[in-house]
Amino acid sequence: MNTNAKKALELHKRLRGKIIVKSKIQKLRPGEIQLIYTPGVAAVCKVIYRHPEQKYNLTTKWNNVAIVTDGTRILGLGNIGPYAALPVMEGKAVLYQEFGGVSAFPICLNTTKKEEIIATIKALEPAFGAINLEDIESPKVLEISDELDKSLPIPVFHDDRHGTSVVVLAALLNSLRLIKKDLSSLKIVIAGAGSAGYGICKLLCAARCRYLIVVDSDGAIYKGRTENMNKYKREIAAITNPKKEKGSLDDVLKNSDVFVGVSGKKNLVTPRMIKEMNQDPIIFSLTNPDPEIKPDTAKKAGAKIVATGSYLYHNKVNNALVFPHLMRVILDSRIKKITTDMMLAAANAISKTVPDKQLGYEHILPDMFDKNIQKNLSKYLASFKTSL
Repeated sequence: MNTNAKKALELHKRLRGKIIVKSKIQKLRPGEIQLIYTPGVAAVCKVIYRHPEQKYNLTTKWNNVAIVTDGTRILGLGNIGPYAALPVMEGKAVLYQEFGGVSAFPICLNTTKKEEIIATIKALEPAFGAINLEDIESPKVLEISDELDKSLPIPVFHDDRHGTSVVVLAALLNSLRLIKKDLSSLKIVIAGAGSAGYGICKLLCAARCRYLIVVDSDGAIYKGRTENMNKYKREIAAITNPKKEKGSLDDVLKNSDVFVGVSGKKNLVTPRMIKEMNQDPIIFSLTNPDPEIKPDTAKKAGAKIVATGSYLYHNKVNNALVFPHLMRVILDSRIKKITTDMMLAAANAISKTVPDKQLGYEHILPDMFDKNIQKNLSKYLASFKTSL
């Protein structure tokens, strides 16, 4: 066990959980009990019953988010179940509170059945202003997201599909500011066709990336492929790989400009593969906790810009930079659906948070503690505000 792992375990043992539910009333006085509880609270209940929209003004629904998982795809650890998933969801709740002022609750479900997960989330909706789907296996999570998006009156944010794609595009936009290349001229290869790979693919295509190839365990996805396909991979095939390139990651990575790794597999990329890419390649090796290739190895092989999803290295392309801030805007603006245009705006807002004079090969994204992230997101997403 390394030093960082030991420190993390010691911290969790000392804290015995990272979050608490705390009253907004700092010191409850005897006369207030009858106001917050019976009989006074009955008047509040009646108002909400007669005017349901008042639930956002008279309860915490407006600021509550449910972080829902079934524990089937936790970080790079795989299917470790809902109990082992709880520390991750607690950590996410801490980040929501710290950076977005959002009250987020870990909901770790003891079922992996799609229909039961959907039904449970629908039943939970009255207490929450938004749902955050987290670390559920693909393609099931995409199906859950699609179904809930159609049926719930509150937004459904899927961190892999939405958060990761936004931060990847933001990082790529800033990388291109440094190496003076245009997105439309690049050949980009994504390793991983799960929810993160699908989300990144869709957003990059919306950003006018014209030469994109997605690779899964069976190789490059292309229109007409029949092996190991599903609805979402067929959608990927329809909008990517215009030359219908076939073969392994090793094959299609040749003469490419950008590698984006969301494969869940460590050491997937070798130095030789990077050397066979185009000049000044960009490597986003984002699998956690162990990347597809370590930064030092990638740089020695000729990579111009290297990023990982880990907070152990420079250039942290992690969705933690997105979800607390974006959710703050979503809740405040009563946004009902998360759209592609909204994600494009969010990626631009985050990328523009780093001024030209601060931009560098090891500083392509703002620090999480940069308060300008929230300001920029609020400004760039102002047009998406729902009439309250």
